Amino acid sequence: MNRFDQQLQQHSTTLLRGSLEVLQLNVGRKCNQACRHCHVDAAPWRTEMMDVDTARRLGGWIQKHRPRVVDITGGAPELSEFFRYFVELARDVGAHVIDRNNLTIIEEPGFEHLPSFLATHEVEVFASLPCYSAKNVNQQRGNGVFDKSIRALRKLNAVGYGSQWTLNLVYNPLGPKLPGPQRELEADYKEVLQREFGIEFNHLLTITNQPIARFADDLRKQGAWDDYMELLASSFNLDTLPGLMCRNTLSVGYGGEVFDCDFNQMLGMRLRNGKPLSLWDVTPEMLEGRKILTGEHCLACTAGAGSSCAGVLAWVGFIFLE
Repeated sequence: MNRFDQQLQQHSTTLLRGSLEVLQLNVGRKCNQACRHCHVDAAPWRTEMMDVDTARRLGGWIQKHRPRVVDITGGAPELSEFFRYFVELARDVGAHVIDRNNLTIIEEPGFEHLPSFLATHEVEVFASLPCYSAKNVNQQRGNGVFDKSIRALRKLNAVGYGSQWTLNLVYNPLGPKLPGPQRELEADYKEVLQREFGIEFNHLLTITNQPIARFADDLRKQGAWDDYMELLASSFNLDTLPGLMCRNTLSVGYGGEVFDCDFNQMLGMRLRNGKPLSLWDVTPEMLEGRKILTGEHCLACTAGAGSSCAGVLAWVGFIFLE
């Protein structure tokens, strides 16, 4: 039994799926960046991308079941030829749409009109900016990334993001440690980005680095794996469990495979019912009440204030659920 399941057993708790609210689509592994912390192991040289048959079958499922939220991720999801298709289809059925945006994609040739497209369709943007310091961002994500990100943020501001449309920034620590307090970091980000660059945004979300893929490789190379896993285990917070994204989110791979969360997807922990399941094999009703597949990596979501695709889950000491 892994250390996360031991925690659940100690607290006489079982993780079960609730009603489906968020359909998260991973449309491919190709990205214009190769970040050191990336749990998807995305990069410019990756070729795994969603094909037309899968895209149409997923689109049909969305039209039939009308999820409340369609969350589009990658890689850089905008590199998929079906990115605009999913945005437009999801909006047509009344879904709220999220774009997991790395910011620098806006600076790539051919993507100049991306901010206007996102604003036209009222897409909520979750944009990666792991620090307001150029040195730290470039160390984690590559030389020149900070300046490109600032230019991209200004372009998003210019079409109404940060004021009329929701712009969230995403922070993750540099290295094997837990994020600092989300509210304090948000205040710091807002003050520095407004003062130095005139940039506005709505919320800052803190996310704990997952011990998966590229970040896991770095931990092992640094001899920091055991210490990091011990930090996560010793920081387990029971009050994060109600808000875990695996309870209301279904993660879908670029081939249509279904998983309890994006992290399980990267570890190949596919949902099964006598056979591996794809989205077109399931309905929201079939998923409700199903036991969630867990592993030691789940400790990252339940450490400290918790971590999810929407930021922290509980304020330690105050137990304030987001």
